[in-house]
Amino acid sequence: MTRSDNPGSDPGQTPGSDTDRYFAADAERGEGAVPRWIELDDVEPVAFLEGLDFQPVLGERALVNFVSYAPNTVVPRHAHDEEQFTFVLDGEFEFECDGETRTLRRGTVVHIPPGVPHAARTRESSCVQVDVFAPPRRVLVERMLAGEEPPA
Repeated sequence: MTRSDNPGSDPGQTPGSDTDRYFAADAERGEGAVPRWIELDDVEPVAFLEGLDFQPVLGERALVNFVSYAPNTVVPRHAHDEEQFTFVLDGEFEFECDGETRTLRRGTVVHIPPGVPHAARTRESSCVQVDVFAPPRRVLVERMLAGEEPPA
């Protein structure tokens, strides 16, 4: 690829630079790959616990889950096979991961490798946080699709 092939490339960059490679346009497109635009307000909440609502958005190889906590909500310690990243959009909550507890606020990200135990809780305030799972969190996908036909 030359710089002229990539209209966003910086003329001061050397061809084949990290910038050119990062913004390359030569990735193989999967068969039937079509982007989707999703309004979060249209995503049906999934609930496993009182005070905890999930709004999962499913992709091919990842799942993004928007999580809303009511005050004084406790998520029990658990572990799963999927890799997870968690970060806060609004509010705060206590997050325990592998025996260490921290208060997560906007700007903090925790990475949870597969099989590592973790738990969470809010105190007096609510919290909105995001989980990213790769591959998609199996039990959440099953709950999303319960009673529905999976998308083709």
